[in-house]
Amino acid sequence: MSILIALGVILLILTGVILYVIVIYNGLVALKNNIDKAWSNIDILLKQRFDELPKLIKVCEGYMQHEKTTLEAVIKARSMVSSARSDSEKLSAQNALSDTLKSLFMVVERYPDLKADKAFRQLGARITEIEDQIADRRELFNESVNIYNIRIEQFPDVLIAKVFNFAGRTLWQIDPAHRADVEVSFQHT
Repeated sequence: MSILIALGVILLILTGVILYVIVIYNGLVALKNNIDKAWSNIDILLKQRFDELPKLIKVCEGYMQHEKTTLEAVIKARSMVSSARSDSEKLSAQNALSDTLKSLFMVVERYPDLKADKAFRQLGARITEIEDQIADRRELFNESVNIYNIRIEQFPDVLIAKVFNFAGRTLWQIDPAHRADVEVSFQHT
């Protein structure tokens, strides 16, 4: 009789451990898939921005004949996005594209006719809206990555993560140059 009780207790403990491992594993899978979903949502917006850029460049070309380097930088950054393969290459290319777009919109300030162009205003507003949505989604992506990375490093989740090869994910980071102070001048040139 005592052997049956001992066997029952061992079976109960073993069942509890297996269920606990299943719960942790399923939680890690859910977090990993949330990261992939967040990245996919960013990807959708990045694709929309990617598709809008040729239209914006075409509108700008007519007005900005003297600003070829700016337009070429946007085109080059756009091609970097399409050729990026790894997550870090994609993040770097997207950051470069955001930088060139900022430069383009700063240069546009020198062209009042272009700023007044209806097509440019619509495309500019659309790209600005997409950029805002991308920023929001980046924040959600980073939050998901952070939660996941914490979970796979905490005990007892780290044990399950190592057994099932759950690897840490990379946060979306900006170029360190963007952390530098910005010099502002109100002098007219």
